[in-house]
Amino acid sequence: MVRYSSKKSLGQHFLYDNKIRAAIVKSAQLSSDDLVLEVGPGKGFLTKELINNSGEVIAVEIDERLIQGLENLSLNSKNLKIISGDILEIEINSIISEDINYKVVANLPYYAASKIIRKFLEVAHKPTSLTVMVQLEVANQMVASPGQMGILSVAIQLYGNPKIVKKVSASSFKPKPKVSSAVMNIQVHKEFQVDVLSEDHFFKVVRGGFFSPRKQLRNSLSKGLNISPVQAKKCLEDSNIAPSRRPQTLSLKEWSRLHVNLMGCNFDNI
Repeated sequence: MVRYSSKKSLGQHFLYDNKIRAAIVKSAQLSSDDLVLEVGPGKGFLTKELINNSGEVIAVEIDERLIQGLENLSLNSKNLKIISGDILEIEINSIISEDINYKVVANLPYYAASKIIRKFLEVAHKPTSLTVMVQLEVANQMVASPGQMGILSVAIQLYGNPKIVKKVSASSFKPKPKVSSAVMNIQVHKEFQVDVLSEDHFFKVVRGGFFSPRKQLRNSLSKGLNISPVQAKKCLEDSNIAPSRRPQTLSLKEWSRLHVNLMGCNFDNI
């Protein structure tokens, strides 16, 4: 394959470690019946493992310099399709029919990892699972428990069950990143595990709650949702949540109760 230097603007760190690639494939639990969507195949190191362990691979690459090398790989692989483009701008149903199940497997660029994961979890045609390489700090946020939770952990855990499969050192990549990484597996829920009457409203409440994360929830919620402290206090108490708590301490079930209760309050701006 043609040699290319990485592009800093695209957050490219090519995964050279064979053991880590094997761990990714194992965690994805691939079979000959699986359709895999790979984001950012780069030089095709992980792609080779995917085409040998699944039925079909669709690889989406944003860097046009790498397309030719990937297309050369596809010439020898009947089950590999290369698509040039930005996954954040591509409609999933335009490349995978909505009646077909698929899995996402990827070594994601750090700068866009959270956005890419959120896209796959929020679209109507969701994958059955995501097995992705992300920055370790981001992985820790995704699996955080009440007490350490943020908007990202609430969002990820609403849609799926995240698990850190393996921590990965910088020496597994070329060029070496300045941070540690982790292989993350997210099993996507077929339906929500808590009550969600409106996804838009649910996340508006969560964002409002985290408006001032260091403040007590009644104050943060009041400012974030533009309601009075008295209204915020009552809604929290009606949801069996102490108004003095901090937003990072709430569980997914508590955010759900607060969201449902606030919908019943019929505030004009929520």
